[in-house]
Amino acid sequence: MSKSGKILVSACLLGENCKYNGGNNYSEAVVRFTEGKEVIPVCPERLAGLGIPRTPIEIRGDRVISRDGEDVTEKLQIAVKEILSQIDGEDIECAVLKSRSPTCGVRQVYDGSFTGTLTDGSGILARALIDSGLEVIDAEEV
Repeated sequence: MSKSGKILVSACLLGENCKYNGGNNYSEAVVRFTEGKEVIPVCPERLAGLGIPRTPIEIRGDRVISRDGEDVTEKLQIAVKEILSQIDGEDIECAVLKSRSPTCGVRQVYDGSFTGTLTDGSGILARALIDSGLEVIDAEEV
């Protein structure tokens, strides 16, 4: 990694209380990994206005659905586009994203059944970042 670049990081991993239940996913390993770097925290769910706390969401097919059946796909797509716009032209080394999240999951996401079942795939922000050519790292691999 270059010394001058920035690192995009899921805000919950930095201790921001933006998880669906109002908590966070603070990761000492991620914080150590980003030491000395300029960090850009992101939370697509918060940016999409889904609220904190909020009803859990999962990917079902090509849609993102809340546990109570609301389709929040478009709200999240707008948030992802805004994040991509904000980082356009920035020297981003990589992104470190929260595992299994419907927006940030890198390798696996929950399957939309709200039963804790995982399936291979990426969240919508992770997929967009990967498609844009950015290196995306699962937080559990840091």
